[in-house]
Amino acid sequence: MARPQKLKTKIFLDGGIPTETKEIVRLLGFLDGQTTNPTLITKHPSFQACQKIGEKCTEKDVWGYYKEIVSEISPLVRDGSVSIEVYADHRTKAEEMIAKGEELFTWIPNAHVKLPTTTEGLKAVEVLVSKGIRINMTLCFSQEQAAAVYTATRDAKQGDVFLSPFIGRLDDLGENGINLIKNILSLYRDSDNHVEVLTASVRSLDHFLAALALGSNIITSPAKILREWAEKGMPIPDETYQYNRDDLKDIPSTKLDLSKNWQDFNISHTLTTKGIDQFVKDWNAIVRKEK
Repeated sequence: MARPQKLKTKIFLDGGIPTETKEIVRLLGFLDGQTTNPTLITKHPSFQACQKIGEKCTEKDVWGYYKEIVSEISPLVRDGSVSIEVYADHRTKAEEMIAKGEELFTWIPNAHVKLPTTTEGLKAVEVLVSKGIRINMTLCFSQEQAAAVYTATRDAKQGDVFLSPFIGRLDDLGENGINLIKNILSLYRDSDNHVEVLTASVRSLDHFLAALALGSNIITSPAKILREWAEKGMPIPDETYQYNRDDLKDIPSTKLDLSKNWQDFNISHTLTTKGIDQFVKDWNAIVRKEK
């Protein structure tokens, strides 16, 4: 296969296994990038040595394996991006995220550093963007968070900032996550386009096709859904495509002023809090504290 001529959206793989990346590149005939996190990479064979002896890996082990894995993935997507996530819990300060973000950015030439869309994450992104470090702001669940990311990074170049709204987790809450993608794209429509919308937490082919129809700048998807898309001939739906979920509550669009400072927006969201809690839980499940 080859990239469909009408496809304008960039397609990323959400995963942490280089062999899977190679498979998807062969299957689709292209791949524009990949999103990773410490939980996804634990499926890699590198972690078996720790697991075989019945112990968690040390924090040093985890970061070492993470670097090895993204270094293997990096050339597979060629000029595409690979997102690498910092560790951040509710107590992590911006200074810690900045220091780790600077380190992660040196690992590979095509890195985007993932930060949570929180107050400390936004403080960190202001500094990192000023240093020319590419960013992926994750755990986004509202237009106000999207507006805050835009204004906190307004001096960034196009392509340097991704925003990752998690649509599947909104569906889990009973809200239509696809509405959020539509609302954020509308919010950014008349902007300078320095923030690219990266649709994440894609749970089904229907999610994937709906995001394509809306014109999401990027979609990151598990291999399973990309295989399903390929099996159907990689269709590209037009704007008439409908994501029909009568069981989900619509998310109304809000008019927001992107000339404001990011501190003027209400960025709190229960799913961002829960997302950080889950990240920490997953991290603690694989990391043992060094004595």
